[in-house]
Amino acid sequence: MRAGPGILFLLGGAEFATAFFTGSMQPLQPFGMFFMVDMLLRVAVGDRWSPTLMFGRLAVSGQRQEWVGAPQKEFAWWLGFGLALVSCMSMGLFATPLWATLALCGICLTLLFLETAFGICIGCALQARFGKQPPRYCPANTCEASPATRVNAP
Repeated sequence: MRAGPGILFLLGGAEFATAFFTGSMQPLQPFGMFFMVDMLLRVAVGDRWSPTLMFGRLAVSGQRQEWVGAPQKEFAWWLGFGLALVSCMSMGLFATPLWATLALCGICLTLLFLETAFGICIGCALQARFGKQPPRYCPANTCEASPATRVNAP
């Protein structure tokens, strides 16, 4: 599940840099729509239909899979969809300044980076904090052990 965020981070980072250095939101608009549709496909139709997750599964097909619980990932995907929706509306409907749109996109990119580089899923942590049921199958068994008993691997 970390390959999909990595692909989105790579694409989004390139578009973010292009928008930043050109001073135009135009490069971010198609990516924002793609990001939003990708997240919506994950929660509405299923993760098998997400283009980034399909490509991610293909890219890491020879590796051992690390299963992650569905409730926390669905919460994280809804969070991603909400951020993408707000970002797209800020670029089009509300015509916010470039700095505000870049700030919203920067939040999305930060969350994607934390997920892909360190396995830290902020949406999963929020679901654990505010969800009705405790999360299961967290990356690196972070939800099975309390912080005091967790053993840090090298």
